[in-house]
Amino acid sequence: MRRHHEHHRLNNTGWLRAAVLGANDGILSTAGLLVGVAAATPTREQLLIAGVAGLVAGALSMAAGEYVSVSSQSDAEQAELEVERQELATNAEAERAELAGIYVRRGLTPALAREVAAQLTKHNALEAHARDELGLTPHARPRPVQAALASAGAFAAGALLPLAMSVVAPLDKANMVIAATSLASLALLGAAAARAGGAPALKGAVRVVLWGAIAMAFTSAIGKLFGAAI
Repeated sequence: MRRHHEHHRLNNTGWLRAAVLGANDGILSTAGLLVGVAAATPTREQLLIAGVAGLVAGALSMAAGEYVSVSSQSDAEQAELEVERQELATNAEAERAELAGIYVRRGLTPALAREVAAQLTKHNALEAHARDELGLTPHARPRPVQAALASAGAFAAGALLPLAMSVVAPLDKANMVIAATSLASLALLGAAAARAGGAPALKGAVRVVLWGAIAMAFTSAIGKLFGAAI
């Protein structure tokens, strides 16, 4: 018999979410910042200072936010596992019956459910309860450092495009060039992220471009307002 292989995209959702969020925010927030500054008719040096400051601050903010968020999730999961560990130590029979009840609700006969619960408890009771009672699996375990690094790196990578455009674009057209290239990049990112997750690419692209255009329109308007006032 030939081996049957399956590839499920859900195993990638943790790092994919952090990376997509970081890259999207890197492009959008840096482009929005630069479009707003460019609309106020600054010098090239002012554009670069604003872009570099936005890149560094944004990457560090994304890393800190992801680390705190994922660490909180990890702490909550560890607390639940500790409760389950104590229950298994003090009331193993009731825990085994609880596990059997879960399997009955999933379609097994009571006798088979009790046998499965007994076998899994003998193999690794805590793992069985973590997976089937709490819904915690090893491949979905929170990884704060990985999420923080992925998010910060993706933000910095995304921010480099609008920053590069602020260097090469003519100063009087910088806001238009930055906005156009950033929206094109957001479209590609949205489509790629949607495809990686198994969703329609066009839907993902349109969604991110729409919100990106709205954000940059607001920052450009604010830049022009303050530039005119100054």
